[in-house]
Amino acid sequence: MVPQDASTRTHKSPEGLIPVSFRQAGPTDIPALVELIESAYRGDESRQGWTTEAHLLEGQRTDIDGVAAVVEGADSVMWIAERDGVLLGCCQLERRADSVVYFGMFAIRPGRQGGGLGRSLLAEAERVAVERWGAKRMQMTVIRQRDELIAWYERRGFARTGVSSPFPYGNERFGRPLRDDLEFELLSKDLC
Repeated sequence: MVPQDASTRTHKSPEGLIPVSFRQAGPTDIPALVELIESAYRGDESRQGWTTEAHLLEGQRTDIDGVAAVVEGADSVMWIAERDGVLLGCCQLERRADSVVYFGMFAIRPGRQGGGLGRSLLAEAERVAVERWGAKRMQMTVIRQRDELIAWYERRGFARTGVSSPFPYGNERFGRPLRDDLEFELLSKDLC
C-alpha cells in the first residue's frame, strides 16, 4: 500500500546544517516507528534525551497495533522526519470533530533532541493538519507531571486548558506507572 501523500518536503534545521525530509508513513515503516517511539520515551536509551518518561513509567509506550491503527486509519496519519532514509522523528495526526486535529506519538531520536528537529517537525505537522483537513485547532494530551515538556509546548503556542483525564492505570499497553498520581492534561493551540 502506497501512502496517500508520498511527496517529500525538504527542510533545514534552524542551524541550517541538516536537510530533513518529511513524509507520510506507510505500513512498512511501522516496526521502525515503534522502535523510535520506545527509544524516545522509555528505557535507558530514552535517558539520553530530555523527553524521557522513564522516571514516571516503565514498560512499553506503544506497540505495533497502536502504531498500525494510526498509519492505516482513515482519519489519521503518522508523519515522519528522516535524513538519507534514517528515521529521526515522527508524530501522529488524527482528525477530530469541529476542525480539531489531535497531535500525539511525537518522538525525536534521543541523540537528535535539542537541535531544532522537534520544532521543525511540529511546524510541518501544523502545516499538514491545515492543508489536509482544514484544521483550525491542534490538541494533545501530556502527562501533567511533565512540567518541562509542557513548557516547551507553551513556547510553541500551546495553552494549558485545565482539562484533565485519568491515566489508564492497570492497562500495561501504556506502561507500568512508577507513581500513583499520574494524569493527562489537554493542551490546545489555534492554527489560524
